[in-house]
Amino acid sequence: MPAKTVKIVQLANPTIDQVFEKFLAVQRERLKPKTISKYEDVLDLLRHHMNGYAYDTLSPAESALFDKHYNAEGDEYREFCQLFGPDKIIENLSSFFGYFMIRKVMAGQDLKRAAGTVTKKLSKWLAVEGYVSDADARVGVDEGTEAARDLPKAERATQILDHAAEILAIYPNDLADKDYLEFDQFTISKIEPGKLWLEGLMSRAKNPYGPVLVPDSATKLLRNGWDISCSLGRVRGKWRIIEVANIYPR
Repeated sequence: MPAKTVKIVQLANPTIDQVFEKFLAVQRERLKPKTISKYEDVLDLLRHHMNGYAYDTLSPAESALFDKHYNAEGDEYREFCQLFGPDKIIENLSSFFGYFMIRKVMAGQDLKRAAGTVTKKLSKWLAVEGYVSDADARVGVDEGTEAARDLPKAERATQILDHAAEILAIYPNDLADKDYLEFDQFTISKIEPGKLWLEGLMSRAKNPYGPVLVPDSATKLLRNGWDISCSLGRVRGKWRIIEVANIYPR
């Protein structure tokens, strides 16, 4: 009976942290300090995301390496970006943009736009340096392009809907049970000027709720398929968003 082959994962060389520093060193030679500051902020956020969440994507052998060093003390202690290499960057961009930048980062539209721009540049550079394949780099560029375009729009739309809900000033206790839908992650299935149709993930509605009346300025920014974390109330026979948390571009 053949012996089992155990794959041993070694500390990467270079690590993600080392690659980030090399990328920044190259950019400092050609960019102004104000722009470099944005690059540093974005990479700090991406590093923080991977250090905090990327371990969920590891194989059993990689998890063993991570656990060994993450639970160690002294010089043996390492975080994710001090253990693994640049091949892990692209695969974590989707969760970085789709979760971390929306739910965990209090950032304005400029920084969210910069996050997309910087990761596009990083993805191209990784391929040029031979750290990732051209195909993987294209995935990273696409992720960054979409983020630079959509995250600022989602941020602005969230602000508009939140302001509209504050002005409406309708609270769950003001409504009958049949006229209130508690917080859910609703998907936009149809958009018209000033109107949305939303499908609830938790409520499992057979038909979309709508039209949900919203400001025209919000519908100009939103897109079909995006998710909105919010609660709905039916006010004088019309559905309205009465609380909103986040909007997730897809």
